[in-house]
Amino acid sequence: MGPVLVLDGVCKDFGVFRLVDISLSVDKDEYFVVLGPSGAGKTLLLQVIAGIIRPDKGRVFIEGTDVTELPPEERSVGYVPQNYALFPHLNVFENIAFGLRIRRLRDSKVRRRVKDISEALGIGDLLYRSPRTLSGGEAQRVALARALVLEPRVVLLDEPLSAVDPVLRWELRDYLRRVHREFGGVFVHVTHDFSEALALASRIAVLNRGVVEQVGAPWEVFSRPRSVFVAWFTRAGNIFRGVAEPIGSGLSRVRVDGLSFVVSGVYRGRVAVSFRPEFVVVSKDRLVSSARNEVEGIVCDFIDEGALILLEVDCSGLLIKAYITKSSFNEMNIKRGDRVYLYVKASQIHVIT
Repeated sequence: MGPVLVLDGVCKDFGVFRLVDISLSVDKDEYFVVLGPSGAGKTLLLQVIAGIIRPDKGRVFIEGTDVTELPPEERSVGYVPQNYALFPHLNVFENIAFGLRIRRLRDSKVRRRVKDISEALGIGDLLYRSPRTLSGGEAQRVALARALVLEPRVVLLDEPLSAVDPVLRWELRDYLRRVHREFGGVFVHVTHDFSEALALASRIAVLNRGVVEQVGAPWEVFSRPRSVFVAWFTRAGNIFRGVAEPIGSGLSRVRVDGLSFVVSGVYRGRVAVSFRPEFVVVSKDRLVSSARNEVEGIVCDFIDEGALILLEVDCSGLLIKAYITKSSFNEMNIKRGDRVYLYVKASQIHVIT
């Protein structure tokens, strides 16, 4: 069986927003996340898939059928917009039932379908409430129910967690994961939040100014970025430009200002290197380590990020970021101005050519 959703060379110039030759495919039961900054074209991409906006060029296929010219109601797509777009003059029941009534289903079938989906999503007690009385989390669940009740082949989610507070965001993120697991189908979820993408995605596409910069599994996108933009946007933290030369045994040395890094692979000429702060081992004393890269530096700052502390270390003028646990930070009694040693494996430094 082929992919459920295919975009083939889709282009759209919408003034401020655009899509440039987008070709993507999403397989059955994938949770596909489109990650990118504001203005990247994420919402425009969803609207093209949904049929709200027609592309200037290219085709959209759902389960092998070309739906490019079809209206939204004939595409088997459920769309949850960023503001949920619940009808204020209809109660929750009628909001969920809206698409079913457009399809002219019998009232008894509408009631049964709405009852089933609301019970499955845990919102049965909300059915006769006004949308105006719902919390952000409740409104999100209702909007999702309105999309799922139509039994779509593809569910489109436009930054569904952006309107809720951080604590509720964790809960709703887990809720979306469970809903996808239980209902199946293709979910396409756009966001600018990289932690959201990591938690939910089967695969990720990184979108920048209407161009797909990279598509891959989360670990691949975050650890092996194909461009400096992807490294920056996924918070690789340490991104440096330098000059590479092979040194034998399948290794190369990349000279960056006054430092050099040994990397896996054979490279020559100008490159960029990136490595994530969590790949860096920090010690106050020199270690006997298999890591090929040892760098000495002075702690110039640290940031408490909850479970982890982000260190900023000045290494001969090069600022390197490293994560350590709060317990390690306290045990080492790290202070600003302390001398530390940083260790990074050659295999954990990614080269961008």
